[in-house]
Amino acid sequence: MAPFCIRGICRRNNKRFKSKLKNVKKHKSGLKNMQEKYDKLGADMEEISAEQQNIREEQRLAREKFEGVANEYEEFKKETRIIVQQTARTQIKLAIMFQIVKASEQADHTTVATFTHLLREIVKRENEERQSSDDS
Repeated sequence: MAPFCIRGICRRNNKRFKSKLKNVKKHKSGLKNMQEKYDKLGADMEEISAEQQNIREEQRLAREKFEGVANEYEEFKKETRIIVQQTARTQIKLAIMFQIVKASEQADHTTVATFTHLLREIVKRENEERQSSDDS
């Protein structure tokens, strides 16, 4: 039998304990690094989430502005169409008035009466359209 030495056993166990202690320290530092990475990832995700929320808000505001501009465009288009129609009617009325003056210079009373009647009908229709649009 081999001589029994407690000192030798303690030294062997002490070496094993120290190596296990190193592994535990490495493991703990690895966990610590992983926890730090996890915390950083969580913070990054919160930051990205906040940025995405800001982007959504900006998109909503841009959409509202675009809709407002589109509505204004339609309104201006409608107003322009009305102005063009009014201008055309005014030109027609002026042409009829010119024909009335020309016919009266020539003493053509039938033509004057016809054009005057036509002018009254045009003005009457305009007034009716104006009243119907005011009622709407």
